[in-house]
Amino acid sequence: MEICIKSGVTFMRSETTPEDPDDGEIITMFFERSEKALSAVSRKYGGYCGAVARSILKDPQDAEECLNDTWLKAWESIPPARPRNLGGFLAKIAKNISLNRYEHLHTGKRGGGEVPLVLDELSECVADKNDVEKAFEQKVLTNAVNDFLRTLPRDKRDVFVLRYWYCLSVAEIADKTGLSRGSVSVSLTRTRRKLAAHLKKAGLI
Repeated sequence: MEICIKSGVTFMRSETTPEDPDDGEIITMFFERSEKALSAVSRKYGGYCGAVARSILKDPQDAEECLNDTWLKAWESIPPARPRNLGGFLAKIAKNISLNRYEHLHTGKRGGGEVPLVLDELSECVADKNDVEKAFEQKVLTNAVNDFLRTLPRDKRDVFVLRYWYCLSVAEIADKTGLSRGSVSVSLTRTRRKLAAHLKKAGLI
């Protein structure tokens, strides 16, 4: 999904130097099957993708394993894929792997974690909460959500992305943005209602 990239929310990135290759050069390395591509993406996007994994799993060791799986999946996917936005491509892989690991770790367990709560909240905007992740994989719906987010003020867009892309709790969002927990909750509720109306008007729900 593109929304995580366009929101303007800043997460830690790994250190890079002027000598490090740009995204186009990294993709060329993948196509040439050079293992330098893996060290390059780890340096450039390890912090970003690691933040995605940790926000879902809340466990550094699990997140690190998902990060390694992310680089492996990228190696298997490029080629034939030639992503136009390498950071977004890698973050999406990291998120999907982390969600799958979360589901595996929590199968049969009750309570705990933000992911079930996030999916329940998003079910207000999508027909079936069991299909929320599948629905967001659909290009048309993804584009509609991105279009909707562009209409929001920066602060409301950031709150939405922190909740529904990074799966942060209300308390964590409040701490990161400086808003009160009540303000975060109200913002999320109002934005979900507006999103539902936007998707309904577009004929997507």
